Amino acid sequence: MKHEHKYNSRQMPATGLDTSATSARSAKTRLLPILLALLTITILFSPTTSFAKYAALVMDSRTGEVLYSKNPDHKLYPASLTKIMTLYMTFDALKHGRLKLNQNLSVSARAAGQAPTKLGLKKGTTISVQNAMFGLITKSANDAATVLAEGLAPSEAAFARNMTAMAHKLGMRRTSFRNASGLPNRWQMSTARDMAVLGAALIHDFPQYYHFMSLEKFDYNGRAFKNHNNLLNKYEGADGIKTGYIRASGFNLVASAKRGDKRLIGVIFGGRTAKSRDAQMTKLLDRGFARVETLPPFVVPRPTSKPVRIALHQTHDGDVAVKVASVADPAISVPVPPAPIQHIRTVSTGKVDVTNVAITAPQSEWAIQIGAYTLVTTARNQLDMAVKQADGVLDGHRVNIEKSISEGKPFYRAQLVGFNESDARQACSNLSERRFSCFVVAPNLNMRQTFVAQKSDS
Repeated sequence: MKHEHKYNSRQMPATGLDTSATSARSAKTRLLPILLALLTITILFSPTTSFAKYAALVMDSRTGEVLYSKNPDHKLYPASLTKIMTLYMTFDALKHGRLKLNQNLSVSARAAGQAPTKLGLKKGTTISVQNAMFGLITKSANDAATVLAEGLAPSEAAFARNMTAMAHKLGMRRTSFRNASGLPNRWQMSTARDMAVLGAALIHDFPQYYHFMSLEKFDYNGRAFKNHNNLLNKYEGADGIKTGYIRASGFNLVASAKRGDKRLIGVIFGGRTAKSRDAQMTKLLDRGFARVETLPPFVVPRPTSKPVRIALHQTHDGDVAVKVASVADPAISVPVPPAPIQHIRTVSTGKVDVTNVAITAPQSEWAIQIGAYTLVTTARNQLDMAVKQADGVLDGHRVNIEKSISEGKPFYRAQLVGFNESDARQACSNLSERRFSCFVVAPNLNMRQTFVAQKSDS
């Protein structure tokens, strides 16, 4: 019995150890699926992973018509497409005098500490607004983005809130920003449709600055930074806008291309590589131009002598009234033609009263047209910008905004009336040099619905 007891005492601990090991192995087996599930969730929802979704859209910038789309309203990570809004805010500040191109901005510790890609700015140094912009456009520099953000708001977070507010004002309802650069943040989201709106807004709201987006190379502190947008000089008509990449988004691109009087905006989210993304964008733009070539030109329905092409522009909100230094004689009233041409009523704002509306049928007056828009406020804004930059050439000419219908949707032609042929062509040439799309409209092509711009007492 003693021997048996000793044997059992030796074996029992061994048996107990074996049981514990088996239990541990069983527990690990049960935990493994849970750990794998948690890992999968982390991979799927972390904004620094290789998970990406595809979305694309091509828009005709004349009318805002979408020529192609796939998942256009899916919320995805914009990556450095975010910098398009940072540039939009910067251009707006330049336009309104809150910034100057040669103004130096301080580099904070936060800006200097941003992750690559960046210019390598050092804490305590300065950089000009222009160089910071060029760093964004070419190198997609995250440190420069933070410098601009902090130059326009108390903090980058505050600037991001302003970015989101501006996005919503432009109609980008599914977009939210959390930083100025596009570095990973799970709450920073946008859509292909919203980015098309933003790209078009940058072009048409700031023609005096948009040409910066075609900058191919930027030299700074002895280093040359090449533009990441490979479509420049490789795709016919390409003149901007911006690339973007984080692992969560894939390779993104907003591109603009203009051929003749046609401009398309293309957007791609989720390209597998930069090369395949660019190839896909090339195909989408080619198809878009082929389709838009087949669309009939817009005409004013009655009376109509021959088609009138409209200039390339896109819809954007605005609130600046047209200002003309002097005013021509009041327009001659004639009977209102049948629909679809309709009266457009506006209110007196600022220094110009555009409430006086008349239908005119000038017999020998030429006009110049700078664009066609789906919002009458945008048409007024663009006319205002043209007048400001024309060095007096447009003073004394009537402001003409025509409303027409295309496929059941209204659009508004922005024109100035009261030229002879020579002056109209000279005025259009003057505007073209200032990067305004412009063409001459011969007399008697249409009935003109005219706002007579008058100085108000306010």
